Amino acid sequence: MNNSLRRIASIIVAAGLTAGLAACGGGGGIPPSVTAPVDTSGSVTITQLVLKDTFVGTDATAIPAGPGSVVTVKYSGWLCDVNASNLHGTNFENSTYTFTLGVGQVIKGWDQGIVGMKLGGKRTLIIPSVMAYGAVGRGSIPANAALIFDVELIEIK
Repeated sequence: MNNSLRRIASIIVAAGLTAGLAACGGGGGIPPSVTAPVDTSGSVTITQLVLKDTFVGTDATAIPAGPGSVVTVKYSGWLCDVNASNLHGTNFENSTYTFTLGVGQVIKGWDQGIVGMKLGGKRTLIIPSVMAYGAVGRGSIPANAALIFDVELIEIK
């Protein structure tokens, strides 16, 4: 592919990523912000945490999850894929997990992305690799992978 075609392909992929992330919206006070440089292999870089509340929660008077809260979340984890529906690529895990928020028991994307959720709330987290497993990866998650988690907050203590 010559340089002109490569540049046009980069612009098309970046526009598609921007449109896909616009559909994901933003929430929790963090604006959706993505840098989408596309190299010759077609890879895309997610540089900031993006949050989208799909359901805020049923108890408007409840105190939202914050640092120090023991939370239980039901979740699905996905590799971020610009060519997939809603950026959800390969599913690598579906489970429930209990942890203390904000003390480093989980990846930074979770420690920051779950803050402010209310009981019963559902949120999509688009997490850059530096806030996930970085250059090391983990299990079926390759190095430098951006991740997407669909989480539901099912308990706050």
